[in-house]
Amino acid sequence: MKIRYFIIIILVLTSLIFTQEKRGIRDNIGFSWDLNDFTKIINYLNNNSSVKIKDKNMKIFGGISPHDDYLYAGKVYFPLFKLIRTKEVVIFGVTHSTVRKNINDPKNIVILDNFKKWTGIRKDIEVSELRELVKNKLNKKYYIVSNKAHKLEHSIEALIPFLQYYNPDIKITPIMITKMKYEKMKEISKNISSIIFDYVKKNNLTPGKDIIFLISSDSNHYGMDFDNYQFGKGLQGYNKAKEYDKYLINNFLSNDLNIKKIQGFYNKVSIDNSKVLWCGKYSIPFGLTTIYYIAKSLKINLKMKILNYSDTFKNKVLCIKDIKCGITAPFSLEHWVSFVSILLYY
Repeated sequence: MKIRYFIIIILVLTSLIFTQEKRGIRDNIGFSWDLNDFTKIINYLNNNSSVKIKDKNMKIFGGISPHDDYLYAGKVYFPLFKLIRTKEVVIFGVTHSTVRKNINDPKNIVILDNFKKWTGIRKDIEVSELRELVKNKLNKKYYIVSNKAHKLEHSIEALIPFLQYYNPDIKITPIMITKMKYEKMKEISKNISSIIFDYVKKNNLTPGKDIIFLISSDSNHYGMDFDNYQFGKGLQGYNKAKEYDKYLINNFLSNDLNIKKIQGFYNKVSIDNSKVLWCGKYSIPFGLTTIYYIAKSLKINLKMKILNYSDTFKNKVLCIKDIKCGITAPFSLEHWVSFVSILLYY
């Protein structure tokens, strides 16, 4: 009997250790984790995407990607990820409200993880050694380590199938962003950007070829289901809310990247219009500020290019048959989400 109990204890402990080794899948409905199914999605998008990049000389530094269901936002993910060929990526993710409630709603910090690997669609994904450098060198008051937070959050994992499809040996550095004032963002971003810059220089990395930087964000969440209808209800509210989305994107997320634009975006979504429910109200300005300082240290001037913009009400569900992937939320004038993909280049 003692041997039996001992074996049971060993199995339980082994299971606990193993769960810390690899980050599993959070959303297996909205995202596709089967390579054959995902290939069908890519083939469909290849045949049904009209977004073209005219300047073939542009060098990719990073981008902003949606994290909504693939059958809603596939055409917005696609033009960004089909351009990416790199060895590793830093991903700035959202900390959604459901996650915040489960981890006592931390603020003014970033959240790192301890997983050795993340689940991919081709094989397990390695975590870059950069993450441990950030842990060792970033001011301790600026971050926490929480596997629980990363297991509950889907904004980073959404990008992984697209990334690994085109980059089979990709390594990642996942960073979740919490609520904070913009001055605090600048403070933490400067610290992180200096660590990343040193890593890039020490390892002789070329942005776009060896490393890129991605920001995960859906745009507005509009309608009565979100208690968000400041522009009105029905079709009139839908049209006005989309106009405001495009105002934000065209004025703050296109052409030259600079601090004035980043702070302007932050002010519009986080202060002046607190009911503009952009998922990336913190991940976008934090990520862009960090990216700006890295590029500045590398003496690179970055530009932003809008690749695609849409929403769940307009796109509805992509007609891709015989796959397990589905949708996790409805679409209607009372419940719709918009999303944009932005290319950062030099």
